[in-house]
Amino acid sequence: MPYRAPVADMIATLKHAAGLEQSLAQGLYGELGLDDITAILDEAGKFAGERIAPLNRVGDREGAHFHDGTVTMPHGWKEVYSDWTAAGWNGLMAEEALGGQGLPCVINSACLEMWNAASGAFGLGPLLTQGAIEALQAHAAPELKAKYLPKMISGEWTGTMNLTEPQAGSDLSALRSRAERVGDGTYRITGQKIFITYGEHDLTENIIHLVLARLPDAPPGTKGISLFLVPKFLVNEDGSLGARNDVRCHSIEHKLGVHASPTCTMVYGDAGGAIGWLVGEENRGLMAMFTMMNNARLAVALQGVSIAERATQKALAFAAERRQGKAPGWEAEGMSPIIEHPDVKRMLATMRASTQAARAICYMLAAEIDRAHLARTPEERKAGHARASLLTPIAKAYSTDIGNEVASLGVQVHGGMGFVEETGAAQHMRDARIYAIYEGTNGIQAIDLVSRKIGIEGGALVAAEIARMRGIVADVAKSNAVEFGLTASRLRETVDALETATKHLLGALANNPADAQAGATPFTRLFGLALGGTALAQKALKMRANGVSDLARAEATGLARFFAENLATAAPGLAETVVTGGQAVVDLDIPLAS
Repeated sequence: MPYRAPVADMIATLKHAAGLEQSLAQGLYGELGLDDITAILDEAGKFAGERIAPLNRVGDREGAHFHDGTVTMPHGWKEVYSDWTAAGWNGLMAEEALGGQGLPCVINSACLEMWNAASGAFGLGPLLTQGAIEALQAHAAPELKAKYLPKMISGEWTGTMNLTEPQAGSDLSALRSRAERVGDGTYRITGQKIFITYGEHDLTENIIHLVLARLPDAPPGTKGISLFLVPKFLVNEDGSLGARNDVRCHSIEHKLGVHASPTCTMVYGDAGGAIGWLVGEENRGLMAMFTMMNNARLAVALQGVSIAERATQKALAFAAERRQGKAPGWEAEGMSPIIEHPDVKRMLATMRASTQAARAICYMLAAEIDRAHLARTPEERKAGHARASLLTPIAKAYSTDIGNEVASLGVQVHGGMGFVEETGAAQHMRDARIYAIYEGTNGIQAIDLVSRKIGIEGGALVAAEIARMRGIVADVAKSNAVEFGLTASRLRETVDALETATKHLLGALANNPADAQAGATPFTRLFGLALGGTALAQKALKMRANGVSDLARAEATGLARFFAENLATAAPGLAETVVTGGQAVVDLDIPLAS
């Protein structure tokens, strides 16, 4: 079925789970109003559904083509990309002075979800470009900003992130690419980078690479890494393109999914070194790159939401049409649609509730990023930054895990037809798999959460988050609405489990860090269940109070109840795993052969 952007649920989630109405009332977004936001998302949804979505299967079947150092995108991609940039979608968050629209992160996040739901391979290119723009805005010298940002913001040029090398994946301390000072303010870059998304393509006339490399006198480890801007084509003083730089695409990868996104091996310095310019300070490149990576982690989290939404829409449409057997209570003639069978209904409810929970977490993170930049007082900005730091690893890990699980359930709903490529369900499952891996594997996100984030302010930040969730649970209980069923009690158990696991980990970090890391992944899942479950409950409560349609109110309440009574019930077991199961992992010797 064609993709239809769920704009109504996006708006409801922004309003009732991410605090949009409160932010608007506080003047956080200036003169921007709810009607403006709705209009923007409506237009984005139309472009995503009508123009980008038809590229999805074409891109999967054709893939990106590599020949003699050049990459050609699938049929139709260049035209759609050109129209997309002409409409101004690439520069939503960028500074107005440089040609952007200066819109908040919450709007850009909803749009990112739509671009990637329509086609994840299409959405990846702009995702990296926006990250590069943010890194340059924050850290580049004024002359570099003036020369490169306007055309990157317009989408005339794209950007990349060059970190990974054959021996340096998650551990960048092993990085070997070199940078030599020339003496005229430029550097010569040599080395090889792998897994570079959109490192080469024919969508734009220039590609701006952000490359990590070491100077000859750099200290060892990650403290000796610098960041450089290395364009595919050098740029003349008048802004026109000059000579080809000493950088080339050696090959592209043949991958499980996202076939139309060219994943490149890049070679720098065949002829003495690619010309590059320092971004930020020497030996402090990771600080600049992390600006790009942290924002990319929200974007990848949204990719998890997007693939889950796309898989859910397809599964729901198939289940409404496919007829097999007779469901309990089916009295009409013939076989019943499989959507009437309780087990299929359970799978579909799991898909829908999980997707909406992940969306809520991502939008909450986007709102805190806005607060960190736009709030009026330093104290409010600091609080926004702290909460965004806490939510980032949870959003990335939970949402991309959900993307994988929901896409797999989508295949299951289709039955044997899901295992056949023609239905498209298999593509969602293949495309989803990378999201839990890149931009920091989900295991690394979990370790970051446990090792760095839950200890912020001595644990006070997590304690405040737990107290906030307890307030939502109390509000559900006070509503006395029979439609919520056991939502309050089940969510109370979930939050209790999170508090128990958090206290254990805060103690284990000092005394047994291996045990803490062994429990990091189940803890991250537990945190996601608590955040997602309470967000759905809060959303349902506010929709009931705001006089929305009976159908919308019933769906929100039903999904909140389903999540609490069927998915959040895993929380006590996860807490037990965190508290008692970590040492079993540490003590286990994995045999090299069975």
